[in-house]
Amino acid sequence: MDLKKYTADKLTELTELDNAVIASALETPPDEKMGDLAFPCFPLAKVYRKAPPLIAKELSEKLADDDKFERVEQAGGYLNFFFKRGRFISDTIDGIKSAGDNWGASDMGAGKMVLVEYSSPNIAKPFHIGHLFSTAIGNSLARIYKKLGYNVLSLNHLGDWGTQFGKLICAYHRWGDKDVIEKDPINEILKVYVKFHDEAERHPELEDEAREYFKKLEDGDEETTALWKYFRDISLVEFQRVYDMLGIKFDSYNGEAFYSDKMDEVVDLLREKGLLVESEGAQVVDLSDLNIPPCIILKSDGATIYATRDIAAALYRHRTYDFYKNIYVVGTPQALHFKQIFEVMKRAGWDWSEGCEFVGFGLVKFPGKAMSTRHGDVVFLEDVLNEAIEKTRAIVEENDNVKDDKDEVAKKIGIGAILYTFLKNSREKDIIFSWDNMLDFEGESGPYCQYSYARGKSILRRAAGIDYSDADLSLETSDEAYALVKQLNKFSDAVKTSADRNEPFYVNRYATDLAKLFNKFYNTNPIMRDDVPEAVKKARLAVVDAFCTVIKNALGLLGIETVESM
Repeated sequence: MDLKKYTADKLTELTELDNAVIASALETPPDEKMGDLAFPCFPLAKVYRKAPPLIAKELSEKLADDDKFERVEQAGGYLNFFFKRGRFISDTIDGIKSAGDNWGASDMGAGKMVLVEYSSPNIAKPFHIGHLFSTAIGNSLARIYKKLGYNVLSLNHLGDWGTQFGKLICAYHRWGDKDVIEKDPINEILKVYVKFHDEAERHPELEDEAREYFKKLEDGDEETTALWKYFRDISLVEFQRVYDMLGIKFDSYNGEAFYSDKMDEVVDLLREKGLLVESEGAQVVDLSDLNIPPCIILKSDGATIYATRDIAAALYRHRTYDFYKNIYVVGTPQALHFKQIFEVMKRAGWDWSEGCEFVGFGLVKFPGKAMSTRHGDVVFLEDVLNEAIEKTRAIVEENDNVKDDKDEVAKKIGIGAILYTFLKNSREKDIIFSWDNMLDFEGESGPYCQYSYARGKSILRRAAGIDYSDADLSLETSDEAYALVKQLNKFSDAVKTSADRNEPFYVNRYATDLAKLFNKFYNTNPIMRDDVPEAVKKARLAVVDAFCTVIKNALGLLGIETVESM
């Protein structure tokens, strides 16, 4: 049972305040001695024309006989609720047992479509560590929205169009070797791309040649288009290998090129609505009233730009999917760009554009290293994932407790460690890459959470043969058990908060706190010792089982797989 909801419903009956207002006002006191929930009665003062302490006193008396509460106390202008531990623990553990993997799920999104655009690497360029930020956040958000009952589509808006392809095609014609490229596609393509920029610094005329190649591509030249498609296809093969390692699947790979024939309509629609004005030869939407630069729709040479393509993509998605939300997981430097295009769509009278949301994220920093594909200074994501697995494999080798396939265990822990790191803080905070922090089995890390799950499963394996399905949970009401079960009960809140704020961090923090509380419970409440009464042993095993179910689900929402032993 969700006792927060129950409490809100009871207060709604007694006060006739809006249920949503009451639910948002209910809070967890800073000290457990002050109760499990607290409600500030100050908003009721004007309604009842009484002092908040008096209102709190009257409400506490009306709730005195409720069988869900041990007691309800007035403390100043607050109403403090103390749950009946045995009843609360029993209801929560029974609820988890009944719901299984659906614990924390909701149908609040039923019938609503959410699109999550994320990852979006540029073809013919390395899939570098910076791309993991978008990939990890987007994948987690897609899983979180699905947990809440939304219909979710994961979109990979590939960077597969633009003048850089003119440069690449120019470089390939001059220095490319197909046989060499096919042995190591992305690395070899990167080499010729870097060579173009090195040579262009000495021979600026190469830039004109590159523009000519891109013009051929835009005009549909058969040979140039075939070469572009070749680069796209071999890039997707390379990318897919990384996505497979991360366990990520996309519903669409429609990139910028897909919308290249849909931009003329956007220009015409904006022109018909009188939004386009000329500025230094370009066609723009003036946004000076918002103190932001104009949104360029057509450059002075008549060419379209990113904004045109993104507006065309949003219009296509609205018509195709009739979305409730259209989420863009893109780096924070693009915040202005999305502010511009959202405002243009709003001024065009497209009410559905209110569902478009920009979800920004910070940078990945390596001490003493900067990344640039133009000059070849880049940290490949696949290399980082493989190194994480290799480092974890060395740790796993030393552990005799690992009974499963050690290669598979190392893969799950190593990749989980990286995903956890990218989701452990607010997404707008930069990440300082550190192997020591990532692979710390004791601190706040992916391995710590995975180890907590594995420890729980180990206990349950040792208890094989003990039937705890009918455990009397009223026998396990220790402070540690109660704190753990209260955290188990908060899973749905963490999921909803993550969706409300588009912040997987809240699920990550939830899982970490859950692991800490479990380890505290485990270390202070012996389970399999001979001197533990059988009935108490069963109650504690039921709590452990519930913990394993919930933390596995929480980590799953982050894209992190669990291991049964480590």
